[in-house]
Amino acid sequence: MIVVYKGVNIFYTEKGIGSTVVLLHGFLENLTMWNGLVEEVSKRNRVITIDLLGHGKSDCLGYVHTMEDMAEAVKQVLTHLRIRKAIFVGHSMGGYVSLAFANKYLKNVKGICLMNSTAQPDDDERKEIREKANKIVRKNFNMMVKMAINNLFASTSKELFSNEIEKVLNEALKTPVRGYMASNEGMRLRKNSEEVLEQIQKRIIIAGKEDPILNYESIKREATRTNTDLKVLDNGHMSHIENKKELLETLLEFIRS
Repeated sequence: MIVVYKGVNIFYTEKGIGSTVVLLHGFLENLTMWNGLVEEVSKRNRVITIDLLGHGKSDCLGYVHTMEDMAEAVKQVLTHLRIRKAIFVGHSMGGYVSLAFANKYLKNVKGICLMNSTAQPDDDERKEIREKANKIVRKNFNMMVKMAINNLFASTSKELFSNEIEKVLNEALKTPVRGYMASNEGMRLRKNSEEVLEQIQKRIIIAGKEDPILNYESIKREATRTNTDLKVLDNGHMSHIENKKELLETLLEFIRS
């Protein structure tokens, strides 16, 4: 299904009835990343999945997709569906978007799960990496995407989940270059959202102990600073693949609580 936001199409799906749960994918992903979880979550909930700007079947809006831009597109979907309050589960970049949404529409947020995500901004090193990637991706898109996807998994997962990794890569390669660059720049520009996280009554961070992207010790300190529940899983940045069963149990418990 499609809604229009600022003249561009935003694609979403809807399944189930009950309390609303909004699932937001990460960078170089799309709403299909949730296919293995939607069936269970939608048994007792109304589940909305959304292709964020420049990903999946949603169009690019400009040359920079700020987290606020993406959050406004999400708000457009929820307004169209007449949804007033929801629990947000954001994977990686989807967590940044969830926090940007909460910063402006706190009364519409019942809870937030930062799944392999953080309220912290990029450090200087990460910002530099994003700038370099955006320069390289114009000429070597496939190489950059393959490198990015490979770097999401714990070393022990790469052989064990080789088939799943191939599927993730194939979906990632569907992302337009402009979508890659606009979102990468948007993530580089984002600010610290720990104060926003603290305002959300129901909140949890799900972290991978071997996450190659987000340092586990840093996430642990963030959870302590913000008094946020922390669920630690083995493996890397892709808990929906590397720790699917435990992740699903954690999400269902969080949604029910």
